[in-house]
Amino acid sequence: MKNTTALFDFSKKINYKNELLAGFTVAMTMIPESLSFAILAGLSPLTGLYAAFIMGLVTAVFGGRPGMVSGGAGATIVVLIALIKTHGVEYLFATVVLAGIFQMLVGIFRWGKFVRLIPQPVMYGFLNGLAVIIFMAQVEQFKVIRENGITDWLQGTALYIMLGLTLLTIAIVYFLPKITKVIPASLVAILVVFGVVIGFGIHTKTVADIASISGNLPSFHIPDLPFSLNTLQIIFPYALVMAGVGLIESLLTLSMVDEITNTKGNANKESVAQGLANITNGFFGGMGGCAMVAQTLVNLNAGSRARLSGIIASITILIIILVGAPFIEKIPMAALVGVMMMVAISTFQWVSISIINKMPKSDIFVGITVALITIILHNLALAVLVGVIISALVFAWDNAKRIRARKYTDENGVKYYQISGPLFFGSVTTFIDKFDPANDPDQVVIDFKESRIVDMSAIDALDKLSKKYTQQNKKLHLRHLSEDCRKMLKNAEAVIEVNVQDDPTYKVMPEK
Repeated sequence: MKNTTALFDFSKKINYKNELLAGFTVAMTMIPESLSFAILAGLSPLTGLYAAFIMGLVTAVFGGRPGMVSGGAGATIVVLIALIKTHGVEYLFATVVLAGIFQMLVGIFRWGKFVRLIPQPVMYGFLNGLAVIIFMAQVEQFKVIRENGITDWLQGTALYIMLGLTLLTIAIVYFLPKITKVIPASLVAILVVFGVVIGFGIHTKTVADIASISGNLPSFHIPDLPFSLNTLQIIFPYALVMAGVGLIESLLTLSMVDEITNTKGNANKESVAQGLANITNGFFGGMGGCAMVAQTLVNLNAGSRARLSGIIASITILIIILVGAPFIEKIPMAALVGVMMMVAISTFQWVSISIINKMPKSDIFVGITVALITIILHNLALAVLVGVIISALVFAWDNAKRIRARKYTDENGVKYYQISGPLFFGSVTTFIDKFDPANDPDQVVIDFKESRIVDMSAIDALDKLSKKYTQQNKKLHLRHLSEDCRKMLKNAEAVIEVNVQDDPTYKVMPEK
């Protein structure tokens, strides 16, 4: 039943049933992932659960994107494993606080908009790589730690039971929405598989086999470490990388939700919320985190479009920590594995394969490179950065080849060079080669009506060209320069003639 008043937004409707059920489903899928990555990093399982609760609650209330889910994500904790092993958990908490400060500064100074610079092939590569990581993380659940501490694959009956229950979960998640969407398919699958295991007394791997999740409320705690320059030198690089990874994944997730819901989120507001959540984590014993793509997709697929589901998921996790652990620990891992495998399949951008023969080769290379870096190194920030750099270099090279000069001489003997295409570091050599100072007439005009002076390399090229004409006792005029181009050239030695009436004015639309 829909209500006309939505949480924090009274102009939109909210479906409370969808929000509640989505919140419960998200909580079920967040628990094993948070536990797994906390244990992987050598932390207490509760450190991961506290992060899931704090990140989820703070970002749901203060974030810039309803429908997004944040928690103790593996993307951020992976970059801190080395720090934890060498300096301990207290340094982790301090690093998480500092990373949160960096993220808040990004939002305060409105730098979140730079996520727009991430090209679509990079998005494809990022999501495809993440889908593979999510899927392979579930495959790891088919392993068991023997008494001698060696990890080995499940075998025999245990393997067949795990596979059967996982396939049952996948079947329910896939086919149920074709019949009804009243209840989230993921939640139904978890409950059905749980009922089958309990009803038939099936012995299989459960959440309890990963770790105990029972505990108390998180308490305020100032990181116990020396407050010195040496400490800052240790945690600063880790905090910077964590902040970058967290923001990139969070803002890419925000962009993904924007596309799915056909609405607009606020990147800067989300950056501040992510930072606030991580600062809170550092002072309340959480391992920190960022937006979680898989859980966000589970949330959206369950019908959530408001903040309420994220709040419900976080409160559910807290209740489970306090009183519900004995029940949740009995949930079969096969049910959660099946749900997350379906999330991985839906995360993978299958359209990127279907259109691969229609994409430029450079875009294909970028997408594959980003996916491989994501899969092999688990470093999402590096993957996206490399993808953006490659895309930028390809763009620069393509535009460097686009500069053209149409030449003609009028009845007064003045020679004109009508330039088209941007003048920047990549095109200055081609630009200069188009001129002939020795054989040109005494008066030469460069018309920039269809061009733009972009950077210092362009200014330097014009300055050198001007000096070449001056050495030949000839005058070089620049015409149809925009206002910003004239400001850039005010200290140049060239003789500038500007037609103010025809000058275009370039303005950047401010972000609302």
